[in-house]
Amino acid sequence: MPSWLIGLLERLDLVRHRVRLQTLSPSRALGARAEDIAHRYLQRLGYQVVARNWRPAAGHGEIDIVAFENGTLVCVEVKARTTDEISAPERAVGKLKQAALEAASVYLAHQYKVPPSEIRFDLVAIVMTEPPRIRLDRQSSLLKPRHAVC
Repeated sequence: MPSWLIGLLERLDLVRHRVRLQTLSPSRALGARAEDIAHRYLQRLGYQVVARNWRPAAGHGEIDIVAFENGTLVCVEVKARTTDEISAPERAVGKLKQAALEAASVYLAHQYKVPPSEIRFDLVAIVMTEPPRIRLDRQSSLLKPRHAVC
């Protein structure tokens, strides 16, 4: 996707965020804004985003962003904080989140006809400063689902 188009979409995301601030709680609006920022950031890096907030039909877990990078199916978890003075965003990834991500990724693997063991898990941590500070952790050690079930 050309960078000028991504820039235009970023401006539209900001308008959408202002509307969300009127209809959502501050924490939900922050999470949605962070996912918008992560989405555009990944597009600039060459990821092809195919879904956001993907849930399997069975309803087990959610994947924030589903994308392909160089033919690899990638599940991306997005974590954001207004500041990292107390705790970094990535510290919010716990065992329950890992289990939910694992459950969802098994269904995702079936949908895209990819062995579950070949899905990569990335983490995007965002500190919502101006401008936002973004960290991408490819093949995150914080997201290591087992894929015991196929």
